[in-house]
Amino acid sequence: MTVSRDDRGKVTNALTIDVEDYFQVSALASHFPKDVWNTTPCRVERNVERILAILAERGARGTFFTLGWIAERYPALVRRIAAEGHELASHGYAHERASDQSPEAFLADIKLAKVVLEDVASCEVRGYRAPSFSVGLSNPWAHGCIEEAGYAYSSSVYPVKHDHYGVPDAPRFPYAVGAKLVEIPITTVRRFGRNWPVGGGGYFRLLPYPVSAWGIRKVNQEDRKPAIFYFHPWEIDPGQPVVREASAKARFRHYVNLAQTEARLQRLLQDFSWGRMDDVFLPAASQSV
Repeated sequence: MTVSRDDRGKVTNALTIDVEDYFQVSALASHFPKDVWNTTPCRVERNVERILAILAERGARGTFFTLGWIAERYPALVRRIAAEGHELASHGYAHERASDQSPEAFLADIKLAKVVLEDVASCEVRGYRAPSFSVGLSNPWAHGCIEEAGYAYSSSVYPVKHDHYGVPDAPRFPYAVGAKLVEIPITTVRRFGRNWPVGGGGYFRLLPYPVSAWGIRKVNQEDRKPAIFYFHPWEIDPGQPVVREASAKARFRHYVNLAQTEARLQRLLQDFSWGRMDDVFLPAASQSV
């Protein structure tokens, strides 16, 4: 695999944003059933606009894995994502975990999302990421559905052990999962016989920033591979409503260090080089399929 580098000689990593609102996350699903989504105040538009401004300031581009539900309600925002040079990709239509659906329902959801996103933004959508990285051993049929829906790549597997997701023994780097589909897993570091998460999300908020930076550098320097980092718009929004009825575990996971995320993100953008998933991975990945 040929690794792309910027003009400073730094490896170009893939920056990804899972575009969903605070009330659509799996941890709070029981408190926000889908029949109240339309009447729940949204904050995703202001948060994505802030992210776009940050990326523009840094001259960085990324991939926005966006819900079809969001695209229907904020078409101008989705068009702006594409117009500013970022990759528009799919996060499904209604943030349904792949492992909670039948193959038929899953296929219908990801097909609908692709159609909605492409219709709104007038661009091809090549990538898909399952909500909560819910493609794994319990639903081996999922990759076949993703390929059938017309996607070129999936980023739906996290090769770690976690109580809600993860395939610890999955490959750590891109691998073929079909005749025309490649899986690009979230970044981990291999230490002490197991994979450790360094690809963002809640771990980025929970752990000190140097831990994430160390992991990304290890992947760039030791594995000689680009890393994938992900976060959500609500993670830069410490002013979002607090669901006090949620369990202590859910509240901790969702709200820990929200006030620090934007500053950490700014530091991450300064310390590393970032690009879109398709630019970083697809040329080499397509050769290996």
